[in-house]
Amino acid sequence: MANVRIGKSDLHVNPIGLGTNAVGGHNIYPNLNEETGKELVRSALDHGINFLDTAFIYGPERSEELVGEVLKERGNRGDVVLATKGAHEFKGEDIVFNNSPSFLKKAVEGSLKRLQTDYIDLFYIHFPDEDTPKAEAVGALKELKDEGKIKSIGVSNFSLEQMKDANKDGYVDVLQSHYNLFQREAEKDLLPYTAEQDISFIPYFPLASGLLVGKYDENATFDDFRAKNPLFQGETFKANLKKLDQVRQIANSKGVEVAHVVLAWYLTRDSIDVLIPGAKHKEQVIDNLKTLNVKLTGEEVQRVDSIFS
Repeated sequence: MANVRIGKSDLHVNPIGLGTNAVGGHNIYPNLNEETGKELVRSALDHGINFLDTAFIYGPERSEELVGEVLKERGNRGDVVLATKGAHEFKGEDIVFNNSPSFLKKAVEGSLKRLQTDYIDLFYIHFPDEDTPKAEAVGALKELKDEGKIKSIGVSNFSLEQMKDANKDGYVDVLQSHYNLFQREAEKDLLPYTAEQDISFIPYFPLASGLLVGKYDENATFDDFRAKNPLFQGETFKANLKKLDQVRQIANSKGVEVAHVVLAWYLTRDSIDVLIPGAKHKEQVIDNLKTLNVKLTGEEVQRVDSIFS
């Protein structure tokens, strides 16, 4: 599949990117090996993935540093579309969200340093705070865009009301928000709005923390944050596995895996142009690219829709 345009920005990327929360994200996953994380990034770039998604809070800071190290060693910065996020402010042992113009500008400067680059292709406000008008926050990013420090503007985890405020002047290029086949609340308002406004919607946790990969059975156990995720608990977990068995029938008919069908289905949705599945092993990075060879019929798209309706 050819590169696609992200929203109304000037960014063009492979529809399959790489989410890097397992690259240095020690506060998210236990026992991460940093060299393995760097190999994920190298493997992605070696196989044609040119869109990397990271954030200040992954680590914290460490994911950005490791991604920056790989980009520095390869010397191909212009070939990579780099996205990162900021909004988390540490106050002693507490973390608060801060969208003030002064904080966002400092956040961008910090990310530039850790990523060892002089520009960021896509910078997101990672979470909304309670006080800052969203148009004012985005306006600060527009100033940074005019200065060449960022190339496009994103927001993440915003409600529809916050989105409308943020995009009052039409500056928002991307919304990143929680969406997958098990959790489809975004279809009610956010996806229609982004489609109407020519804003790309990039779902995070598109594979539902690995559940939609289709590799687990009823005996699976989890020792990370999934241990408390309702999708992985008791009878709900068993019911979810039965839904995946139905998707597996489609996957088997095409000679691919469940995850490839799921990711291909997302790319049939209005305003979903790009996906950023994460990975813990370089083989997963390469495997995700098989999605681009999956062509779903209209009937298959409707079948997947109805399985998870």
